[in-house]
Amino acid sequence: MQDADILLVEDNRDDLDLALDAFEKHRSRVHVARDGVEAVEALFGENGKPRLRPRLILLDLKLPRLDGMEVLKRVKSDPQTRGIPVVVLTSSGQEGDLEACYRLGANSYIVKPVHFNQFVETAEAIGAYWLRHNRAPSTSP
Repeated sequence: MQDADILLVEDNRDDLDLALDAFEKHRSRVHVARDGVEAVEALFGENGKPRLRPRLILLDLKLPRLDGMEVLKRVKSDPQTRGIPVVVLTSSGQEGDLEACYRLGANSYIVKPVHFNQFVETAEAIGAYWLRHNRAPSTSP
C-alpha cells in the first residue's frame, strides 16, 4: 500500500499545479487522481485491496468518468474509508451541491478562490488544519 498524506482528486491542470505547489512547501506527500475512477481505484484497489490510505482527501466535484459526489458517497459508505476526512474543494457555489455533500458525509466544503494567492493560502490552510492540528481516532485507517 502506498503512503500519502493527501489524495488530491482534481482534473483541472492549473488548480492541480497550484495545490501541489502549496502542499510541497509543507512537505506533504500527495497522491493525485485526475478523475473519480482513479480516486476509487487508489482507495479501493482491485479485489478490495486498497492501494492508498491517505490522511485527507481533497475532492473536486466536477470530474470526468465518475463525479465527486459518487466518490464521496463511496468513501463515506465504506467502513474502511469513512473515517478519512474529505474536504470538497470545488468551483461550485451551488447550495444544492453544498447540502448534498454534507448529507453524504463531507467534512468541509470550500469554494475554490479564483486568484492565485488566495488559492495557495487556502490550500496551505487546509493542509495545516487537517494534517497538523486535527486529531483523528487511532482506529482511523
